[in-house]
Amino acid sequence: MYLALLVIFLHCSELYAQGKVYQVFTFNGVKIKVEPSDKVKNGAPMSIICHADISKNTDFQLKHNFTFFKDGKLVFMSISDKEDARYEIPMAKSADTGDYECRVKAGDKVVISKPVYVWVAGMTKPVLTADKKEVSEGEIVKLRCELPEEVPPLEFYFRKIKTNSEPIAKRVAEQNQNFSEMEYYVEAGDNILQFDCFGKRQVKSGWESSQHSNKTLVTVKEPFRKPTLITKPSNNLTEGDIIEFECSTVAAEMRGIEIIFQKNRTILNSVRDKGFLKYSTLATQEDSGEYLCKVEQGAVSKTTKLNVFVSELFPKPTLSASMTQLDENKDLILNCSINGSRRANFSILRKSSSGDILLKKSRILAIKVNVNDTGSYTCKAEVKGIVKESKPVRISVYAPVSKPTLSVVSGSPEVVLGKPLQLICHSVMGTPPITFTFYKGDEIKKNVTNDTYATFLDEDIGLNDNGGYKCDARNNHSSGVKTSNILNVTVIVPIRSASLGSVPYGEVEVGSDTAFLCSVKEGSWPIHFKIFKKTDQEELLYEAREYSDRTIWHKKTMKRRDTGTYYCMASNRASVDVRSRPITISVILAAWQKGVIAAFVLTALAGAGAVALWWFLRKKKKAKGPSMEMSGSALTPSLASEKLTRPPSDGNYYSGSGYIEDNENHMKSTDESKGPDLESAEVDYTEVEVSTLDPHRDSMENRHSRIYGHPDAT
Repeated sequence: MYLALLVIFLHCSELYAQGKVYQVFTFNGVKIKVEPSDKVKNGAPMSIICHADISKNTDFQLKHNFTFFKDGKLVFMSISDKEDARYEIPMAKSADTGDYECRVKAGDKVVISKPVYVWVAGMTKPVLTADKKEVSEGEIVKLRCELPEEVPPLEFYFRKIKTNSEPIAKRVAEQNQNFSEMEYYVEAGDNILQFDCFGKRQVKSGWESSQHSNKTLVTVKEPFRKPTLITKPSNNLTEGDIIEFECSTVAAEMRGIEIIFQKNRTILNSVRDKGFLKYSTLATQEDSGEYLCKVEQGAVSKTTKLNVFVSELFPKPTLSASMTQLDENKDLILNCSINGSRRANFSILRKSSSGDILLKKSRILAIKVNVNDTGSYTCKAEVKGIVKESKPVRISVYAPVSKPTLSVVSGSPEVVLGKPLQLICHSVMGTPPITFTFYKGDEIKKNVTNDTYATFLDEDIGLNDNGGYKCDARNNHSSGVKTSNILNVTVIVPIRSASLGSVPYGEVEVGSDTAFLCSVKEGSWPIHFKIFKKTDQEELLYEAREYSDRTIWHKKTMKRRDTGTYYCMASNRASVDVRSRPITISVILAAWQKGVIAAFVLTALAGAGAVALWWFLRKKKKAKGPSMEMSGSALTPSLASEKLTRPPSDGNYYSGSGYIEDNENHMKSTDESKGPDLESAEVDYTEVEVSTLDPHRDSMENRHSRIYGHPDAT
């Protein structure tokens, strides 16, 4: 029975499993909308509605998690079985402006809506407060403007409103708070002040402004009144009248009061801790203009202005001169006059850095001038205590120029070819300015106006520029132009292309003489020649100063240690050393020394041959017996006879060669043909022919000898 019940239970479970349906759903989308619209007035109610569009395979309940975001920040959450959720805002504020989006989660699925921008139009009205209701001129009033319920960043604008003038606004940006503060300096004349403020915030469409705040009234007290400025007898006067100024003010507290009286920027008088100031002077035409009376106390300053006009009593005098430029020892007449021939007290003066020098109390001055009388002169006229001065007149007295001297700045009257030449022209006497004129030949090169000298730089020096420089000097003296002597300048040609040669060239026998020739292709005389041998310290062998383009040095009795490399250097007053190419000299054994060595070697060889022959014949004789001795004795005379009949050697054979001539006539270097050191090498001769010297041929060779290795050798 139990088995039957078990079978029935399993069968029923299988039937139930076959009838069960899985719950399947999917999001078709999530949308967000705003009621009543996406633009709401400040203070009005607003609803943000999130709707999830979901499809299901059957009708079953599904939990929805709704999350609302504003500008990426979470603002509201809701869990519901329904597919809609509402975020209610009873009174919308400007801070509620922004991008809204909704995220819906169901099961393990999440979908986010597209953002919707909501603009809450209008801002809350700002509130303005002041720390003082009554201030004095020069004090500071502090204002605070606040935008309740607004969220930064915000901009605040404070306005100062004065009667019968445009409001003056100041801007302050606040990044982290919804209020701002501003300090205002109360200026003189600010009797009753009003302040207000408003705010701004940035939205997508631009800037949005709030209403203006309440107006705050601030009463201003005066610490002292604006000063009063008067003149006596009036502000229209004539030169010579006494003018008196009075400046006054009324203050609650005189302590710290300062009255300053000035014309333009010049302070004429001042008093402290007093409410009254006086200033008087003899009126002149220069006293016309604007005067200021300024009263200051702490940071408060008040000013009153007054214009004064002073008419002319008489015009300025005029100084005239018989001549303004004249030679020394000439007569000069100065005359001082007033237009209209009015009577006055005249005086004539000379201007000086230390003060004016009175020359004469008269309207006319006549003097015989010298160069020290050069300067500026004026005259003064006095009427009723009013003194006026004329414009200065410049008088120039000239002494004649002396004959100028022309010289070279460097001192020496010579110049290196291609280098610039600087000349100086100088006149010892003469009143400046002096005009100097430089000539090269008959051509004017330069005009210079200076005090006592002038310079000229000639950068175009040619080979033929050996003279013809002169200069003129003149000033405003009537004597005219003075001319210098003609200056002759020597042009120094620098050394070019030095070369060195020798006789004999290349190889020189021990004990013989050698001639060295150093020459140049171009260069001014005299020329300084030096001949060196290359050593560790560059050994100087010979030097000479020649009025020629070459020099010859005879070296007596050459030795083996004279083997080496030689070169020469040449220089002149151009101070440029020119070095030749080096030549190599090898000192070898003389011909007679070679002959002695050859004779010694031949004698040794002959002796060795005779010994060898004797040994050979003796050995042969022992081997063949007496018969061979006879034949040997018969052979010996035959060999001797043959040896005596051999023809003699050629007596005209010469070792070495005749002279060697350079095909290009240039200096020849023997560095590549250097042999081994003759002093250290062993002598090994294998064949030597000794010939007798032909006196006639030797004299012919000497006649045709030359300096080898030198292009100028002849």
